[in-house]
Amino acid sequence: MTWFFAILIVLAMGGVAVVASGRGGSLPEAYDDRPDVRIPADGPLSSDDVRGVRFSLGLRGYRMSEVDALLERLATQLDQQAARPADAPAEDPAARPARGDGDPT
Repeated sequence: MTWFFAILIVLAMGGVAVVASGRGGSLPEAYDDRPDVRIPADGPLSSDDVRGVRFSLGLRGYRMSEVDALLERLATQLDQQAARPADAPAEDPAARPARGDGDPT
């Protein structure tokens, strides 16, 4: 009985070696069935483009609430930029404090 299991193990290891060497054929072409992110490939993005983005989930996924909050913030900033006149100066990020207490460090 021991010889039988030893032969099975040797045959299994040989099968693995054959497949690993590429003689068992190749894997089929991978098909990506995830939906494409539908945003314009060229030109500027609008706030509606950003609001409409939905990402597919992977194995480990992502924290949807954080991504959605960031996309909403970006869309709001795009709305504000579109509403601002072209000759108005943009806000300089270096001019405002880095922390909420007025201390720039």
